[in-house]
Amino acid sequence: MMYGILPVTFRFRGKVRRLFNMYTCFLKHPGIGLHPTQVSRYTGIAFAEVVVRLDATPELFVRLPKRKDGITRYRLTSATAAREPEDVQKMLNTAARRESMMLWAISAMIVCVLVIVMILIGPTL
Repeated sequence: MMYGILPVTFRFRGKVRRLFNMYTCFLKHPGIGLHPTQVSRYTGIAFAEVVVRLDATPELFVRLPKRKDGITRYRLTSATAAREPEDVQKMLNTAARRESMMLWAISAMIVCVLVIVMILIGPTL
């Protein structure tokens, strides 16, 4: 999502449930790489959203080298696969909270700049 003139994208904020559903999908199919259409079918998430989430979160998912048939598959990273689901959920929530704090900080800075401009321009009106 792009907010105005600031090129800020949020990879976790508002997407924790979808990411965790994709994570559990990979847990249910261990040892094999899954194509985004398979993940989409198993989770019920739109194909385009699955592709974006898989590419945007290298902390969770890794793209496997293409095989002879040219199909791109994904797997969980080894660090993520070794974690317990509760730890992954906690990591996702922490990342989403961090992004929310960044959004609030940027918003507060913009409001402060606007207040300073109003204070400087106010007496001349």
